[in-house]
Amino acid sequence: MNRDGAYNPRTVEEVFRDYNGRRNGMIKALTTDVHEFHRLCDPEKENLCLYGLPSEDWEVNLPAEEVPPELPEPVLGINFARNGMLEKDWLSLVAVHSDAWLMAVAFFFGARFGFDKADRKRLFNMVNDLPTVFEVVTDFLARKLSKEKYSVSNNSSNRSKSNSKRGGSEARPIAKPAPKEDEEEEEENDDDEEGDTACGACGETYARDEFWICCDMCENWFHGKCVKITPARAEHIKQYKCPSCSNNKRGRS
Repeated sequence: MNRDGAYNPRTVEEVFRDYNGRRNGMIKALTTDVHEFHRLCDPEKENLCLYGLPSEDWEVNLPAEEVPPELPEPVLGINFARNGMLEKDWLSLVAVHSDAWLMAVAFFFGARFGFDKADRKRLFNMVNDLPTVFEVVTDFLARKLSKEKYSVSNNSSNRSKSNSKRGGSEARPIAKPAPKEDEEEEEENDDDEEGDTACGACGETYARDEFWICCDMCENWFHGKCVKITPARAEHIKQYKCPSCSNNKRGRS
């Protein structure tokens, strides 16, 4: 029995099942259970390790006290880097070390129970057919980031675009309203106006799934990517000046 309470696997198939159970537990910790994993990795605590269990569960715990340990130990001190890195970089680093530990445990069993060259090769091929923990985690983080960016971009684009025809950014005073007799015609033509709006940088027309921002000086519209403004950054800009207007101001001073 090892520290997990699991029996020691002795055949290639048993070692692979042990490997896959531990792997699934670590993937769970770094994806679906990531908030709980983050909470448990308190930098104020001692050296902590992430353990994958054969039961497809996981735990954050102190390393084994016996020397040498019954099994190879995971990397120490994953909690100390938690607040010193971007979360995605920290999780990716833990994932890389998790892959190394899983391989160490699997081939520890192989060596302990006398796997020959054919058995080791078969075990490696079975392991190699699965995506690594790092591959699964980085894909999960990329899809999560893409979803968040789309949501922020879509909300900011709709909000900024709806305010543009009456005075640019939200912090800008509303322009003098059009005469009442023109209001109905203005509403009917609003969709046409949006479709005809061209980016002041690249010249391409407006599309609803793109983030745009309006210059409060020249009232031209720009793709966020063309002027290097993200939806998150736009939320904190009270008065936006495009590169051309900013350069003109500096040239006069």
